[in-house]
Amino acid sequence: MKAVIQRVTEASVTVDQKKVADIGHGLLILLGVEHEDTLEDVTWLSNKIARLRIFNDENGVMNTSLLNTGGEAIVVSQFTLHASTKKGNRPSYIKAAKPDISIPMYEAFVVQFEKDLGKKVQTGIFAADMKVALLNDGPVTIIIDTKNKE
Repeated sequence: MKAVIQRVTEASVTVDQKKVADIGHGLLILLGVEHEDTLEDVTWLSNKIARLRIFNDENGVMNTSLLNTGGEAIVVSQFTLHASTKKGNRPSYIKAAKPDISIPMYEAFVVQFEKDLGKKVQTGIFAADMKVALLNDGPVTIIIDTKNKE
């Protein structure tokens, strides 16, 4: 599983000109699922993101997590995070899981993340043509891959 985590002051997802998710201060999480991903990856990644200390404390130091700030979150499925650009100029998405694997894993991540945060998490619509808008705060953008736990 790969995640691109962006600290935002606001973010939204629009599908067919209808806003389906809209948050203020918090995280926009783009989530990509691979064939080999497991529920262990879901649990590890959710826990890591919920506790990731990337929000400023009272001294302006990134020392506070989403869990501590009470901020909001949007999780958006993004198979293109598993693009391979090694050969040629057209990306290959062969590593990205097919919907029969990626949908349940994506949904499991959302459920686990809600459990870890103790609150509802907003989402995009799986496989829809989404327009994602955000105001990146900092900017702070973190990439996490469960395969190497970095």
